[in-house]
Amino acid sequence: MVTTIQVDEKTIFLLKKLKVALDASSYDQAITRLALKHIKPEKSMAGSLKKYAKNYSAKQMVKELKEEREKLDRF
Repeated sequence: MVTTIQVDEKTIFLLKKLKVALDASSYDQAITRLALKHIKPEKSMAGSLKKYAKNYSAKQMVKELKEEREKLDRF
């Protein structure tokens, strides 16, 4: 969905500079990159499986996922 917003001339000047500085292909991309740098996720999910898979290595998980995909005929 595309939306039009009103901004002051000073703001569009800053957006143009930001777009160049971030090497963004659009104003939307520049704004998104800037926003993501300043917004923190509400809760980190890092390590959330650790309590369920204490003695389960990442290699083993990847191996089983690959085997499961092959069974389902996915590539």
